[in-house]
Amino acid sequence: MRRAVLLAVLALALPIAAFADNVDFNASHGTLTGSNAGLQLSGSTLIGITGAYGDPTGNLGTVSFTTGALLTGNLTTGATFSSTGSTFSVMGNGNNGVPNSVLFSGSFVGDVTLTEMGTSLHSYFLTGVVSGTLAGGGTASGPVVLNFVTGKGWMGEAITIGSIDTTVQTVVPEPGTLGLLGTGLLAVGGLLRRKRNKT
Repeated sequence: MRRAVLLAVLALALPIAAFADNVDFNASHGTLTGSNAGLQLSGSTLIGITGAYGDPTGNLGTVSFTTGALLTGNLTTGATFSSTGSTFSVMGNGNNGVPNSVLFSGSFVGDVTLTEMGTSLHSYFLTGVVSGTLAGGGTASGPVVLNFVTGKGWMGEAITIGSIDTTVQTVVPEPGTLGLLGTGLLAVGGLLRRKRNKT
């Protein structure tokens, strides 16, 4: 009986590791525009993916997003934007084993914060959390971090940004995990049946 319980715990513990799969999307450049209606990023190039498709690099697609309306502050010294009506999309272009399709589609959850970090080069830091769906299925969520320097003046006009880092963590198991769980439960059931037949 002790062996059966130990195997049952092991069978149930194995799939838990699959819940912690991370996919890290890295992008560069693009144009960020802002107004009281919100922020919009366009033309940003997806340059790296970690945790999926063999971790390719290069020109892999695009990253774009919009936020909701300005809630507090201003574009010059820092602001908070609503997530209502926001979008966040990562598109693959078929290069280096990446599918030519939507890789992640979702929106911001909670407020999006724009912080002015330094006045000499007018550097900014944007943070938020996104939630959505990965290409292979499954819901995912994670932080978005965007660092950029206007280098020419205060935020408030269209600017070119430096880099974006987005890590999304899967929160539902993929089919392989469900297969592991099913196999483990069948093994435990077989052990219990065999033990019962012996007694």
